[in-house]
Amino acid sequence: MEQSLSPTLVFASIVLLWILAILIRPRNSVPLPPSPPADPIIGHLRMMPTDDQGTFFYELSKKYGKVVYLWLPGRTMIIINSAQAAVDLLDKRSALYSDRPPSDVFMLMGWEETIAFFPYGERLRKHRKMINDYLRREKCKDYLPAQALEARKLVENLASTPERFLDHLSRFSAAIIIRIIYGHEVVSDNDYYVKIVTETAHCLRRLYLYHKSWNETLTVKYLPSWCPGTYPATQARSYRPIVDLMHTYPFEDVKTKTANGTANDSFLRSHVEGLQKQGSAYPYPAKDIKGAAAAITNAGTDTTHATLMAFMLTMVLYPSIQAKAQEELDNWLDSGRLPDFDDRPHLPYLECLLQETYRWHSVTPTGIPHKSTEDDIYNGMFIPKGSIIVANTRGITLDEDVYKDPLTFDPSRYQRGEPHPIGHFGFGRRICPGRFLADSSVWIAMATILAIFNISPPMGHL
Repeated sequence: MEQSLSPTLVFASIVLLWILAILIRPRNSVPLPPSPPADPIIGHLRMMPTDDQGTFFYELSKKYGKVVYLWLPGRTMIIINSAQAAVDLLDKRSALYSDRPPSDVFMLMGWEETIAFFPYGERLRKHRKMINDYLRREKCKDYLPAQALEARKLVENLASTPERFLDHLSRFSAAIIIRIIYGHEVVSDNDYYVKIVTETAHCLRRLYLYHKSWNETLTVKYLPSWCPGTYPATQARSYRPIVDLMHTYPFEDVKTKTANGTANDSFLRSHVEGLQKQGSAYPYPAKDIKGAAAAITNAGTDTTHATLMAFMLTMVLYPSIQAKAQEELDNWLDSGRLPDFDDRPHLPYLECLLQETYRWHSVTPTGIPHKSTEDDIYNGMFIPKGSIIVANTRGITLDEDVYKDPLTFDPSRYQRGEPHPIGHFGFGRRICPGRFLADSSVWIAMATILAIFNISPPMGHL
């Protein structure tokens, strides 16, 4: 049983932390990036919103510039609101900006072996190699038939029960990843793999609403549950059994099927076989294999699902854009056949529609923050070592210096020469290794849905 700290000790620890934070605030002859006025002791803590941080950071950029400095007790934050600055720092100087700030909350939830939260170093490189071997661009071509098949199942389900379209989009997103990572084919709505993946994603979304890793100004895992600000840690502990199940159940299931010769080809089977043949000599122990499989599955399922929900919304809101994409499909496809990946180069407006969906409503508006490992100077601004670097995708994709009328959903902007959005899959050495798979999944779903259906609001709405 955990021992609770006394209120006096907790209060004293908080005061000490504030004092230390003031003493260690960066001082340098080169100025910090522009910053809004801060409160004494607590800095910008009071002005930080509890939700929609991406829009808040974007609004800061309008007044203080594309690179903004914020200070919280014990934390220096650099907010990036331009693609150029993000590329200059996170891509071109990736050796300095590939670390992660630690997160006790996500560790309490059970994500210790997840690449997204690893600090920069050998462990990160090891997992990236393991994942990239299975999700590199050329390897992902092997998965295109499975993605097309699942897209056809998706439209069958939508035709059968259109009122359950959210469930069908979720199943589509999960089924592709589950097939590739675990070798399991989803054949029913009650599939146990889908249940595990869906519940895990639900827990992460709920926790994300209440918590950002840059808000961990205290080591929350040591504080009692009654202490203000510890709700995310309490929630994380309650979600731990679900996350643990996502790591252990597929691994044990595939291990059993591999032993009796019934396992299908998959990421997990390939590593289980390697572990069984080489034992301790295999470069990836079981905990790494479980962690990598769970990381790919969770990230790939949730972001694909969210992107497709954004696509459905835009089609309801912009029927003329939907009609233009359908006209392109009708003119290209022969004899009413369904689209396939070979059609993608011949459907330029649909490609613009995909890119605008990424830009207009990024499903990862602030991403996962980076952390600087050395002092740096960028465009005459000092960036202290240990700063939390937030590449604000929301601000980047609404940059009025890059996009005309950025709040307007307009796929034709790319035909006029505006650049495709960047950042929705991350930057530098922390870029999402599953981006090629995810992009193909979203494209084939969009193309197949538009080839079959007109998307409109329910009767009596809008």
